[in-house]
Amino acid sequence: MGLVNYSSQRPAAVIKQFGKCLELVPLDRHFHNISVGLYVKQGIFTVWTFSGKSGADERIQVIRDQLVALGGMEPIEGTWNQARFTCDVLHDRPVRFLLSQAVGKSPDFAPSKGSLEIKDTKSELMIGAKGFKREGSWLYRIGVTGEAKNSLMRLRMILAGFNRYGEMDKIGDNEVAFQCRSQHDDLMRLLMPYSRNISSVETMMAAEDMRGQMTTSTLGFSQT
Repeated sequence: MGLVNYSSQRPAAVIKQFGKCLELVPLDRHFHNISVGLYVKQGIFTVWTFSGKSGADERIQVIRDQLVALGGMEPIEGTWNQARFTCDVLHDRPVRFLLSQAVGKSPDFAPSKGSLEIKDTKSELMIGAKGFKREGSWLYRIGVTGEAKNSLMRLRMILAGFNRYGEMDKIGDNEVAFQCRSQHDDLMRLLMPYSRNISSVETMMAAEDMRGQMTTSTLGFSQT
């Protein structure tokens, strides 16, 4: 890996080379509180920082590799900071959560690859997603199991969460699909905690937007 002099790059040149900044994490608490941006151009995502800290390129590769591990992206051959979805759809909103997780999780974090199931935080229900193919499209059937007075309402709220945060289409009463109609189990696993907590996630997103605006008001990418 060749060392990149991130701090010598001007924002305009980075945008020209790598495209628009889709998401910015203002503070990477695992590496000197640098800021980390995710750029996208022609379906290719690039992880970038304007920090001049020694070891920044190695940290950027770790984050790129977490995009692959957590989100099911494919690394771009010959690079350490680029990846793409094989379906060639950007999945803008899920990717924002994905970058946050890739930066925020411990560098040695390894996601579970088991069944798509999670405990509901609002009830005693278990939430499950089962993927299947129908008429050339990959769908996910969302269900809840267990005892709760409001299980039907909870299911509706969870489905709304997948629509809101995953930009997924509601196909049936309890079926959703990504816009590309492709299989994205890793993205589903990433989205499930957000989709069960729609109200608290809205508050979190508002706070993150405010921090992002404060940072990007000067293109705020930390250079220290």
